[in-house]
Amino acid sequence: MAERIFQNQTLSIQGGHMDSIDRQIITILQKNARSSISEISSRVNLSIPATSDRIRKIEAAGIITQYTAIVNAAALNMKLTAMMFVSLEKPHYSEHFVSFVNTQDEILECHYLAGDFDYLMKIVTESTESLERLLTRIKSVPGIQKTQTIVTLCTVKNVHSVLPHEPE
Repeated sequence: MAERIFQNQTLSIQGGHMDSIDRQIITILQKNARSSISEISSRVNLSIPATSDRIRKIEAAGIITQYTAIVNAAALNMKLTAMMFVSLEKPHYSEHFVSFVNTQDEILECHYLAGDFDYLMKIVTESTESLERLLTRIKSVPGIQKTQTIVTLCTVKNVHSVLPHEPE
């Protein structure tokens, strides 16, 4: 496993050993990725250079992989969320299916599964009509055996990334 030295600690790229300050920095950036180094440093009681160095090392270790804007789907009239399970006839259809999924902006997530279905997709779209059009496109992909769609009534929790936690 690749490892990097991090202030006399080993920071593992997979699963990392972080101290409470690292976790505080990550939590601050998760809440607002536009927080300034100065603001973060004052909140974690470190100097600006020390804070900047920690953030750089956290990024280099692959713990923070991206800074992005979270868009309010409803403000863009994308008011319908659905989960869709997909089964393929045979595994050799997977590559074509994944290529198709990557061309569809309404499909936000696609997960390969173990169990009765092969894939689970999170879809955000405008309406039941636009969901129906997407479903028709999905069913026209070669190798689709069956689908099951579940429409979300409301979202009770929506966290965009894992939260840092204390080691057990």
